[in-house]
Amino acid sequence: MSLRVTNTRTGEREAFEPQDPDDVLLYYCGLTVSDHAHLGHARSWVHVDVIHRWLSHLGYGVRHVENFTDVNEKIVARVGEDDLGDSEREVARHFTESVIEDMRGLNLLRAEVYPRVSEHVPEIVDLVETLIEAGYAYESNGSVYFDVTTFEGYGELSNQKLDEVEAQGDPDERSEKRHPQDFALWKADGVPPESVDEHRKTDAPEPDDYPTGETWDSPWGEGRPGWHIECSAMSMTHLAPTLDIHAGGRDLVFPHHENEIAQSEAATGETFARYWLHTALLETGGEKMSSSLGNYFYAKDALRELGVNVLRSFFLAARYNARQSYGEGAIEEAEERWERLERGYDAAVGALDSPDAGSKVEDDELRADVVDVRERFEAAMNDDFNTREALTALLDLAGAINRHVEADEYDYRGLRRAVETFEDLGGDVLGFVFEGEAEGEVLVGDLVELLLGVREREREAGNYDRADAVRDDLEDLGIEIQDTDDGPSYRL
Repeated sequence: MSLRVTNTRTGEREAFEPQDPDDVLLYYCGLTVSDHAHLGHARSWVHVDVIHRWLSHLGYGVRHVENFTDVNEKIVARVGEDDLGDSEREVARHFTESVIEDMRGLNLLRAEVYPRVSEHVPEIVDLVETLIEAGYAYESNGSVYFDVTTFEGYGELSNQKLDEVEAQGDPDERSEKRHPQDFALWKADGVPPESVDEHRKTDAPEPDDYPTGETWDSPWGEGRPGWHIECSAMSMTHLAPTLDIHAGGRDLVFPHHENEIAQSEAATGETFARYWLHTALLETGGEKMSSSLGNYFYAKDALRELGVNVLRSFFLAARYNARQSYGEGAIEEAEERWERLERGYDAAVGALDSPDAGSKVEDDELRADVVDVRERFEAAMNDDFNTREALTALLDLAGAINRHVEADEYDYRGLRRAVETFEDLGGDVLGFVFEGEAEGEVLVGDLVELLLGVREREREAGNYDRADAVRDDLEDLGIEIQDTDDGPSYRL
């Protein structure tokens, strides 16, 4: 059975066929770094991580890009609050570091690059100029807006007709626009007070003047990028004009992803993304979990209390595009599922180390169960990444192992295949951590990042010999360093 996915743009379950039969271009809309990540964000991360892992399991090379939105009114609203920093950039850096820490704690595969909006303003300006020249956008009082009436098919992703689309942007913008539905590509210098006040924390101190964010020069004057244009510019810079998969939360379908399609396809004349995959929202108390509603739980707190395996057990018990509720009962079930998996794995490993594990003993039932679990797991994952059924298959494997180890003699080869199945499907695909492997990997990553920071400080101080020595020492340990426009990266 080949992989089939649900494409939000068509509303259909479709066979997955990337542009290149060997490689997949995957873009995920990352966070606006105005706060710590909550469990709703973590749920989307884990599911996109499993999508990445399954594509790799199928033999694809996956070029995964995930952005950080570090230019946004929500960030500006927190300038000067507590010890977050005295500028938009400092606040963004503070929360970006927090988010990366949570990503590592959740045992997520690393993306190829994590671009920031602030580092891609020239590409954004170029894209806006292209849209103006092609007649899809217009300048007004130093701002630039996309004219939605010029793009045929606007509203297709969100299944809306143009005359049904609500007005977009701040009320102050609408007097500058040709149509209420037009959206900003570039905002003239000055953040409307309404925008800052809307996102300011209720317990934040009131400044004498509203803080302002960083601005950049452009052909239309000083200003800032609009929200939607950033993802188009960054994805096309680091991947291609056409993506294979564009993923994100369902709450981004409109207006964010709808506007991405319009501006990207208007600029290139090509399909922006072949498949749109949207993760459903995490709910608590019957409402979506979100920072704006204040009904959220920080991911770092949940990791500290429950651990990565219980959280992944919770998230993966539902399909990526199915609604899920967070509550005490659901977490208790997740804990029980992980304990069953862990007991099954530990029982198999323990039996392999036992003198009763004989090479001549054959348990046809155990071996058949291992084959059956693999087939069911693969069928589930190829059915639009059905992690619920894949997880059920692994739980059945744990049960088969427990039945087998009740015997006096053990089937070494059968148990070995069972352990490999746990590690291959449960570890490599679903991202569970058996015997503390990921904790060690996280520590290695933290130490490498620490040394890269030392190297960067030596370079900034002009101590290039010392910086080169750090790089050489890391490479001697098998850690390859690559310097890019986005900063140094590494791979083991």
